[in-house]
Amino acid sequence: MVNSEVSKNPRGKNSLAAVKGGDRSRTILIQVAVAVVLLALIAAIGISIAVKHSNNVKRDAANRPTVTAAATADGLTGSITDKGAIRIAKPGAKATVRVVADMQCPVCKQFEASNGQVLTDEVNSGNIAVEYNVISFLDQNSGGSRYSSRGANAAYCVADADPSKFQAWLSAMYQQQPEEGAGGLPDSKIIQIATAAGITDPSVAKCITDDKYDAYVQKTTQAVFATGINGTPTVFVNDTKVQTQNALFTTDGMKAPIEAALK
Repeated sequence: MVNSEVSKNPRGKNSLAAVKGGDRSRTILIQVAVAVVLLALIAAIGISIAVKHSNNVKRDAANRPTVTAAATADGLTGSITDKGAIRIAKPGAKATVRVVADMQCPVCKQFEASNGQVLTDEVNSGNIAVEYNVISFLDQNSGGSRYSSRGANAAYCVADADPSKFQAWLSAMYQQQPEEGAGGLPDSKIIQIATAAGITDPSVAKCITDDKYDAYVQKTTQAVFATGINGTPTVFVNDTKVQTQNALFTTDGMKAPIEAALK
């Protein structure tokens, strides 16, 4: 009697199949919904990356340093080269010295101590142009302070404001260079050094604290290393790399290659 009632029960075998079918349909719907959500997330991430990239490109274009300050009374001018270097010169300079350096680099400090005055004197005499490619790759050696990047940014800020004061500022910055790993100079100290070098434009302080040219610094650094340069200081005279330690690190050592280039 019981078996016969079960066989006639509308909740028997057919009903069980229907339940399983309903579960399968729900599973498919859930899978479809999850797939739709994932696709939406992927699309959103893609859009976000594209927007961020677009903003970075715009920032680079908008914040490229111009260094358009008028020439000083004795004709000293500044400009930015196609390699992103800060060019300091007088019209008619007969030779070009290019210095690739990092503000955190202790060997660059040695080069500046040995030859900074020679480069300044030769620029002021009208003999040479000096192109300073101040790049950033030693942030990991500045105690988490990003001093390498901030120093390079400040270099563009100073040159933009008054290129005639740039070499004096650079020399003072190297004289007060912090030990590697000890933490870089704070922005307030960089601004103080700029003021002591004669930079009076109040916008320079904001340029330094805002990291105005940071994106340009990173872009220029990558471009410089892409040319095969793999360390600092790297120095060229008329596109010929200076190879001798004597020229780079003895007092006034750069005089000889400069004089050779002027002949």
